[in-house]
Amino acid sequence: MRVALTGGSGFIGSFIAKEAARRGHRVTALVRETSRRHHIEPFVDRFVVGDQADERAWGALVEGADGLVHNSLDWRAARAAGLPGGAEFNELLQRNLVAALRLVRESAPLPVVFMSSIAVHHDMRPRWEGRPDEDHPLRPSTDYGALKAAVEAYLWAEHFGSTPARHVAAVRPCAVYGIDPNLPRSHGYAAIEAVRTGAPFTRRGGGKFVHVEDVALATLNALERPGASGLAFNLVDCYARHADWARLACEALGARVEIDFSSPERPSNMFDTRRTREVLGVAMDRGHEGIRGHLRGLVAVMG
Repeated sequence: MRVALTGGSGFIGSFIAKEAARRGHRVTALVRETSRRHHIEPFVDRFVVGDQADERAWGALVEGADGLVHNSLDWRAARAAGLPGGAEFNELLQRNLVAALRLVRESAPLPVVFMSSIAVHHDMRPRWEGRPDEDHPLRPSTDYGALKAAVEAYLWAEHFGSTPARHVAAVRPCAVYGIDPNLPRSHGYAAIEAVRTGAPFTRRGGGKFVHVEDVALATLNALERPGASGLAFNLVDCYARHADWARLACEALGARVEIDFSSPERPSNMFDTRRTREVLGVAMDRGHEGIRGHLRGLVAVMG
């Protein structure tokens, strides 16, 4: 299979390219002129240079492809544009949204997997009793989540409005951890640096996490497996407090610091991942052991 991949040089995209190559697929990666690409050169046999919103690059991207993974959003430009609500940010958001919709349409009839986000959710309805599955309505609280939800809606229109139904799927990762090519952006980097100072660790709260390798596995399985068509998938492995990250960072470093463990150990809701396990065959069961192993590897790389 030839996989067309947007955002190929980014954190998640680089792991998708690596896993695709491991499976024997050929990868066409869309990368920006300024993007680093040495870390994915062993896994990509064709580079297309351009922005995901540049329609002139789409023909070369999908040429000869058997499927499309749309994984790109121009967050470098978003950060440069300022805070949500500003004119530049709103213009950028609109450009990314329109480009995503048009790319999905222009790539038809190719199968497509869209990298959505668990951020399509915020307001959890009580009937799910703290275990929302993929059938929970999308009620985001951010522009980012709203953009992802809008593209998902368009995917379902492509699927149900086509004869035969077009193969489309959406994967919804939560916070993704792993060793990022841009090392300081790796989850756990800040915790390691904080522990190394020896000062008390007082950050409260936490979040839901999933390993980047599992995101890559789920994405490609969603592309390859007919049973994934027309479905969304929650990619959520475990909940961890920032204090848990600090505790595991201490283990990895052989250090001891005072840590504030006052935040609740469990979240008010935890996403149901049965569909991901049963349809995509990705277990979502690394838990805190996965974070522990990641932090040990991260410490080794950081030196």
